[in-house]
Amino acid sequence: MSLLDQPIARLDGTPATLRDLTDGRPALVVNVASRCGLTPQYTGLEALHEQYAERGFTVVGVPCNQFMGQEPGSPEEIAEFCSVTYGVTFPLTEKVEVNGPDRHPVYADLTEVPNEQGEAGDVQWNFEKFLLAADGAVIGRWSPTVEPDDVRLVTAVEAALA
Repeated sequence: MSLLDQPIARLDGTPATLRDLTDGRPALVVNVASRCGLTPQYTGLEALHEQYAERGFTVVGVPCNQFMGQEPGSPEEIAEFCSVTYGVTFPLTEKVEVNGPDRHPVYADLTEVPNEQGEAGDVQWNFEKFLLAADGAVIGRWSPTVEPDDVRLVTAVEAALA
């Protein structure tokens, strides 16, 4: 099954696939959390989404509570936090596990892709970033500490949109 055809519900629980969430556009898939030191990256993710949306790009936030319980909220709490605190307009999925035996199938595929250091495998922390081409191919993976406005990430987004 294609990565884009993997079922992953929206945050409100309605059924979807990654293709539904990206509308077949290049996308940055990011595991997110609301109580993490990296949570302010929501600002940069929203800015990236807004900057490139008209050119056919989206960010997809994937809440995950696997890292020190930093995303404990209900779907309603997550939606309210993201909207009120950071003005998030990009799609958010259901809360999933990104590592371990209950890893969501989307992340089973994503974690096979090596990062900038050439290492594939488990997601290291909240806000790890995966750039997908419109056809679902993973064309980049960045560590959690790489900010959404990092020139390497922005250059890759622009190349995906060319």
